[in-house]
Parts: sequence; structure tokens; C-alpha cells
Amino acid sequence: MIRINGLDHIVLRAHCLDNMLYFYRDLLGCQIERSLPQLGLTQLRAGEALIDIVTINSELGQLGGAPPTQDGRNVDHFCLQIDPIEEEVLIAILEQLNITHSGFAERYGAQGFGRSIYLSDPEGNIVELKPNKEMK
Repeated sequence: MIRINGLDHIVLRAHCLDNMLYFYRDLLGCQIERSLPQLGLTQLRAGEALIDIVTINSELGQLGGAPPTQDGRNVDHFCLQIDPIEEEVLIAILEQLNITHSGFAERYGAQGFGRSIYLSDPEGNIVELKPNKEMK
């Protein structure tokens, strides 16, 4: 069974990085933890979780579709931390439930680098599942 422990990170798409940094860093007090400007990614620490900001005109931003609008998509995806589980076991559970997935890959999150898997909910929101660091 899959057990969720909390939110690892959320990825927001942005027109203007400076405006987002002013809001999340300067007004709300989130500190920049990691920045990969060549990809268009800035990661801010928000307690136990991260807020990732992806600029829409960047390499990563281009993967997310159209720019965010009042009535359009602004959240690229969110990541849930789950209890440690063997990759093969989680894949078997997802396949038994007929949930398509991306397969595991190494990614950076609130607990540092680790392997995670992407899937979509019934409304098409992208959900990343990331077993806690104890998982190998």
C-alpha cells in the first residue's frame, strides 16, 4: 500500500521570475535553496517542502505547455513524499490499479536527490511520488 507522508514540492509556472521571487522570498521569507538558470528553475525552501518556480520561456517551461493564464494551468506538478517502498513493488501496485506512470528517475526534491515516478490524476494533474530518502 502507498502511504503519503506529506508534500515534497510544488512546481509553479511563471511569466516573471523576479515577481515570484519578490513574493515568495522577500515577502513570505522562503530562501533560495537551488537555482538552475540554464533550465529556468529556481527552488525555494518552504519549511519541510520546496516551491519550485519554472519560467515559461525556459527549457523546462517549454515542456509544460502554454503560459499560465487566469483560466489556464499554472501548476506544473506537485510531489508527494511517500513511505519507503521498493520501486518494483510501487510499479506493480500502479499497474494493478491501471495507473500509467513514467517509470522511476533521479530527481531533486525537498530531501535532496532521490528517485521518483510521475503519474496523472483523473483530471490530468501531474503527480510525482517520491519515496522517503531511506528508499533505495
